[in-house]
Amino acid sequence: MLFAALLALCAAAPAHGADYRYWSFWQRGDGDAWVYATQGPSIARPDDGDVDGFRFAVSADAETAKKPRGSADFDTICADTKPAAGKKRIAVVIDFGTAADAPGGKTPPKPRTACARIDDGGSSADALAAVAEPLRYDTNALLCAISDYPKTGCGEQVSGDSGDRSEQGADEGDGGPSVGLLAGIAAVVVLGAAGVWQARRRRG
Repeated sequence: MLFAALLALCAAAPAHGADYRYWSFWQRGDGDAWVYATQGPSIARPDDGDVDGFRFAVSADAETAKKPRGSADFDTICADTKPAAGKKRIAVVIDFGTAADAPGGKTPPKPRTACARIDDGGSSADALAAVAEPLRYDTNALLCAISDYPKTGCGEQVSGDSGDRSEQGADEGDGGPSVGLLAGIAAVVVLGAAGVWQARRRRG
């Protein structure tokens, strides 16, 4: 299903000017700068003290991908979550985007943060699931919604003029990530596959 989803996305994308509305996955790097994740959340294994970020936005390509907003660090987000044996704490930043990114003129929820305490071997997908349910997936296991936002739609293509272009210059002037847009969509597909697998395991 993973490869089918990616092939469908690639086939649907025109050569130039296509924008997509989707959740992207980020990690805090050196100097507290956001770095576009090069692994899917189900593969990434953050350490205690790491910060993961998810941003919902309209993006045409890697250079316009929008980073999570806000400057809260691990110490701030996880200040009230104590260490525990066999567990690790991951700070999670969830940015629901702007009104310009929202489907159908909806008003997005305000960005929020949470501290996930998960097993030492847990993934970034586990951390997100611990603090941001309900999550929604499509039939190809693509992550469509975090905390039930948005209520409909999933990685759909929108017009090339959509999205808040003025915000790009205001809060992300250091440029976009070095990986492609479809790599980001692949990352959330992998996250979705992990969530479906976990749900089936619990039912079993």
